[in-house]
This record gives sequence, structure tokens and C-alpha cells, in this order.
Amino acid sequence: MGSEDPILKHGETISTSVASSLPRRLFERVFPKVPDFQSLLTLQCALATESLRTLSVFMQSGSDDLAREIRRLEHDGDKLKAQHIGVLNQSFATPYDREDIYRSIMTIDECLNYAKTTVREMEILNVGPDRNMLEMAERLYEGAKALEAGFAALKSDLIEADVQARHVLKTERLVEKAYRRAIADLFDPKRYMRDDERRDINTQEQVALLLVPMEEIKFAPVARSVSFVMDTFKRREVYRHLSNTSDHMAAAAGILRDIIVKDS
Repeated sequence: MGSEDPILKHGETISTSVASSLPRRLFERVFPKVPDFQSLLTLQCALATESLRTLSVFMQSGSDDLAREIRRLEHDGDKLKAQHIGVLNQSFATPYDREDIYRSIMTIDECLNYAKTTVREMEILNVGPDRNMLEMAERLYEGAKALEAGFAALKSDLIEADVQARHVLKTERLVEKAYRRAIADLFDPKRYMRDDERRDINTQEQVALLLVPMEEIKFAPVARSVSFVMDTFKRREVYRHLSNTSDHMAAAAGILRDIIVKDS
């Protein structure tokens, strides 16, 4: 039978081009194409990087437009997460451990979630950015860039991928140091004094000075004292949220290192 002869199947004719595709389809069913999860995870990291870059800029101005942009990026991240999980669920084979891919998808997405909820908490608590928040946000942006570079190098250079993963862990430690400095500054009694009251005095004198307004029957000093206390605990919540963001980023770097070890 020549190459142009029809092939009979269930009483119908099938062209030779369709017939030739049957072995290919059978091969793809037996040996399905493996999705490029490395590129998918790198794309997700890129979105997290952009979100944390925007967060660091937001901490300089408190812009409402930037806050909306962070929320939009988080929404895009949710859609990307759902798409990636769908691809993973439908994949017969994966280039890396299936659980590691799933944990990477979920943990990277948490970085986007925390960027959004940080801004949301600041809005709810009516707290504006300060230098401590800015420092932590800038460190988080550095870590996000390193995480993106680490996943980008996963296919071509495992050594570079590990270097970047360790850089993420370093930024996490820097964020924690910034967090501890911020807390110490927040609870420093001198912070409660007016500018003309800031001077080198011991702790007893600082506490006594704080209590003086309470001895006067005036509403303003009492309101001022309560306002300072409330502001302290509000800012502490935001600082802790930023610190938690770095924890999730470090967890993503840890998963990246797990993948590197298994792929070595």
C-alpha cells in the first residue's frame, strides 16, 4: 500500500498525516512532556520581587497608589499560584520532587500575601511608615531578588543557585537584627519625651518624668501618654509582620536548597 493510500478505521478513511500522528500521540501518552517548573517558579518569584520592591517604595511615602498596586500584585499572585498547582496536579512526571515544588509554590506566595497584609495592617491601625519599616522592607526586597536569581539558576548552575539561596538566608538574619533594633527603639523611654526633654538621664528619672503629667488633673497629658502607648503596640505589630515575611522567604530559600541537594 502506497504512502497516499487511505487507512481504514471503523469504516472511515483517515489521511496519512493523521495516521502518522498516532505514534506521536501514543509516545506522548507513555512519555508525557515534563512541565518547566523551574521557569514557573522563577516567574512566581519575579512577581514576589516586584511586590516587595513596591513595598520598599511605599515605606518611603505611604502612597495610597502604591498600596493599591501591592494589593493588585497579590491578586495576580493568587491566580499564578492556582495555575501552577493546576499544572502540578495534572503532571505525570516532574523535574524535581513533587512535594518540594508544591511547598515552593505555596511559600513564595506567602511573601506576596505578607506584603499585602502589612500594608493592610498599617491602614487599619492608622500607622504611617517609619525608618525601621523602610530598612526591613529594603532588606526584604534584596532577599526577594536573590530568591528569584536562585530559582533562575536552578537549571543551569546549581552552585550559583545555592549562593543565592544562602544570600536569602543572610537577608533574613539582617531583617531580624533590624527588627530587634526597632523594638528596642520603640520601647526606649526617651521616645516618649518631647524634643526639649530628650537628654542624658538615668532610667529612674525617665520614668519619673513620664509620670509627672499623670499627677496633673489635665486631660491633654493623659491623652498624650495613652497615644504613645497605643502607637508603640501598633508599630510593634507592623514590625512583627515584616519579620514574619522574612521567615517565609527564608523557608522558600530552604526549599530551594533541598531541591539543589536532591538534584546534585
